[in-house]
Amino acid sequence: MHGIISRGRAAAVGVLAMLLSLPLAGVLAAADAPAPYRIVGYVADASPLPPIDANKLDVINYAFGTLDDQGDIVLKSPVATASLATLTGLRKVNPSLKVVLSVGGWSAGHFSEAALTDASRQRFADDAAKLIEQHDLDGLDVDWEYPTLPGGDISHRPEDKRNFSLLLETARARLDKLGKAHGGRHYLLTIAAADSEFVAGIELERAGRSLDWFNLMTYDFHNSLTSTTGHHAALYLAAVAPANDRSGDKAVRQFLAAGVPAKKLVVGVAFYGRAFTGVDSAHDGLQQKYAKFVGAPSWRELLASYIDKNGYVRHWDAQARAPFLWNAKTRTFVSYEDPQSIQAKMDYVKAKGLGGAMYWEQSLDQNDQLLDVIDRALHPKKP
Repeated sequence: MHGIISRGRAAAVGVLAMLLSLPLAGVLAAADAPAPYRIVGYVADASPLPPIDANKLDVINYAFGTLDDQGDIVLKSPVATASLATLTGLRKVNPSLKVVLSVGGWSAGHFSEAALTDASRQRFADDAAKLIEQHDLDGLDVDWEYPTLPGGDISHRPEDKRNFSLLLETARARLDKLGKAHGGRHYLLTIAAADSEFVAGIELERAGRSLDWFNLMTYDFHNSLTSTTGHHAALYLAAVAPANDRSGDKAVRQFLAAGVPAKKLVVGVAFYGRAFTGVDSAHDGLQQKYAKFVGAPSWRELLASYIDKNGYVRHWDAQARAPFLWNAKTRTFVSYEDPQSIQAKMDYVKAKGLGGAMYWEQSLDQNDQLLDVIDRALHPKKP
């Protein structure tokens, strides 16, 4: 999931020439002025890294650092240092680009222990600050999936709920201290968060005070752990979905009701699908029992082998604002996102005054087809 294509030497020289021609105050204002909406892209480490157009992104979340059994934040990838240098090098193309270290991910454990005591929380915060300073990064994204819950076979305890707030507060204080040592620089602190029952394990309003924003994972609503097929990233509920099913709009409303400011909500987009086989045929496989979960095809794979190919027929759910595929012969159902559904999400982001959009993950796109929809919708038109 996961070299780098910039705009090339000519573009880099052009950007530099433009910056040199501006008054210094104007350059600083352009670099520091917050955009109306932010685009956050997760980039999973790989060698080589996927192509990245730095001008289409505001934030890159490098995935992932993890916690070892001693509570230290570690970069397991053998190319992590080189990858981070490449990503921060993209600031030559886009000077306002932020590069953030994301720690965790599904089945990444040891968070419960790291959050348990004052000393362990300080160790976590100090580790994060050390890595941020060492690699010239712009902040930390905490992807604990999920406090108080056993998903992914991670350690957990009821105390995680309060301890997570304390962990974030300790990290915020440490990043602020680091910022003072670097001329008043503001270091970002964000988390990846899910909705529905997952919210029960965190103190939303309190956690939000420490955070610049929430990367809201409005995807994976249906997957190998759910009992039926369904839209895995839909904006609204399908007509045939039960009232307790999950959707992007329900997630946003849940966070807003808990007191999270709208601008701190960054809505998630999936550059991959969820496929099920042995599916009952009613409603062309939507919201049906299935025999087997068969994978998560990327947008590239969906274009090459699935969408209106090999017996897969595209359907559009106008109520849910989501596409899906049904293969009647193999009884295979695929939920995914495409330009039409992503545009609907971006319209929603702007209508609700939210903070922007986040996606997983850069390498899964095809020639920026999905990212371009987000970029055109959320970034002001450049002269």
